[in-house]
Amino acid sequence: MAETFKNKTLVIGDTADAVAYTCPSLTTAIVIHCQVANVNGANAADLNIDLHDSSATSTAAVVSTVSVPADSALNPIGGKLVLEASDELRVWAGAASDLELTLGILEIT
Repeated sequence: MAETFKNKTLVIGDTADAVAYTCPSLTTAIVIHCQVANVNGANAADLNIDLHDSSATSTAAVVSTVSVPADSALNPIGGKLVLEASDELRVWAGAASDLELTLGILEIT
């Protein structure tokens, strides 16, 4: 088994269920860090994160409408999150370009 650490950054838009990360085929991924920063100096912005389980063709909320205060950051995933091959982490915000996402991921092949 090979283990590879990956970083992923993304400016979060306001389109629902935009894919932030897709677990590659023949891979298990563990999200070990997730931070969201609000770069808007004046307004809070709402954050949503869903996990789409491709094998079960179902989607579940990981974070739903959590307010991120202006000029602050939070770690919305309290622990590790496991994704199987083809699973997706989907994100969107209440306001486009106010929130920035940083992920630390361990991919196991």
